Amino acid sequence: MKDHPAVLIAGTHSGCGKTTVTLGVMAALRKRGMQVQPFKCGPDFIDPTLHQMVTGRISRNLDARMCGPEFTQATYRRHAADGDCSVVEGVMGLFDGGDGSAAALATLLNLPVILVVDVRSAAESVAAIIKGFATLDENVRLAGVICNRVGSDKHRQMISDAVEQYCQVPIIGFLPRNEEISIPSRHLGLHMGEENPLQQGGMEQLIELIETHIDLDHLLMLAKQEDSTPTGKNQALFKPQNPTAPVRIGIARDSAFCFYYEDNLDMLAEAGAELVEFSPLTDNTLPENLQGLYLGGGYPELYAEQLSNNHTMRAAVKAFCSRGYPVYAECGGFMYLTRSITDKEGITLPMAGVFEFDTIMQPRLRRLGYRQPRLVKDSILALQDTVLHGHEFHYSAITNNTTTAGAYILDDGRAEGYTYKNTLAGYVHLHWGRTPQVAEHFVQTCRNLLTTHTSW
Repeated sequence: MKDHPAVLIAGTHSGCGKTTVTLGVMAALRKRGMQVQPFKCGPDFIDPTLHQMVTGRISRNLDARMCGPEFTQATYRRHAADGDCSVVEGVMGLFDGGDGSAAALATLLNLPVILVVDVRSAAESVAAIIKGFATLDENVRLAGVICNRVGSDKHRQMISDAVEQYCQVPIIGFLPRNEEISIPSRHLGLHMGEENPLQQGGMEQLIELIETHIDLDHLLMLAKQEDSTPTGKNQALFKPQNPTAPVRIGIARDSAFCFYYEDNLDMLAEAGAELVEFSPLTDNTLPENLQGLYLGGGYPELYAEQLSNNHTMRAAVKAFCSRGYPVYAECGGFMYLTRSITDKEGITLPMAGVFEFDTIMQPRLRRLGYRQPRLVKDSILALQDTVLHGHEFHYSAITNNTTTAGAYILDDGRAEGYTYKNTLAGYVHLHWGRTPQVAEHFVQTCRNLLTTHTSW
């Protein structure tokens, strides 16, 4: 697809307005009638839901550190080919994160970078910031700059004059301070897109702000690619060895359980799974004829009372685990399977009780970072010694624990991953981009255990 417009919007640092600018650009381009394919650099779950809110299309995570360069390139090409243009949101500052940085991703995919600079409390010095970002790495193609939170026309002129004198990179937009347009935050980050955080006309305000103060035509010109974007949108991420009748796997999906890498779900489907969504919040019981469960992360602590009050669902999930069906749960899903959750106010509420210990919310972040769990025994996901890849980010901790974690050894030496019959659960969010065989193994385990009900 020749001249497919694609751009990576990065920031100088976290909090510079990168997400708001990215959403505004996506929304404005969509309003022009373009099919905008969104992507997110890094392991984040929340920004992709915001992207989907404004574009109407599923946003894909691009993370070479977690998923590997080949999978990252294939994911980008597969989904970019289906849109009129692609917009990738960076992570943290442009160069933060080593192999997982926005700069590394832009280099891997040969994407031009638009840099968002928060210019509050600076004027001529902005030129030094831009020049530094433009020259630090010759492999990174800094194509344009958007100055955010400009205070006045005089402020704008001072910045413009200095940048024109010292820099080769064009400024394509000056966004004035607008405190009315913002997305509220919570302890794991911004609010999810499903919650519609830009309410009361906020989206239209944001589009008007972008159209008025950013030269979108210039941005699209800078985003034009000289090389072609390979097609292949209909190619599978991998080819199952023994495609047979679909296996029904329940996916917990609602406001409490909303953290899923879409590629994992795609791989399950391609391995022969029929994905059946259900809500532990509002459904009375599990869907019929399930052969496995996948409980993703999210915010169970915010909905603990509602989850706890849904006695029939809690009982159904516990019974499903007790009968030996394969169940995989991570982070928030793992918390749901414990005996109880204690929120930040100290209120303790019963959960499913599959594991005989409790979880309690902490005032500070407990764990953050990429992880490489190595399986110490065969499991429902993969065989012993398989190295998995993922990310850990949580505020809760386990209490009253008399059960030893025994499924994984993490790369920092910690034991992780709890098992009960054919249930595997832990805090690490896994992405199967480097290990696509996991999806097939899980589906095949569900198929095999349907009749045998044996355990690993």
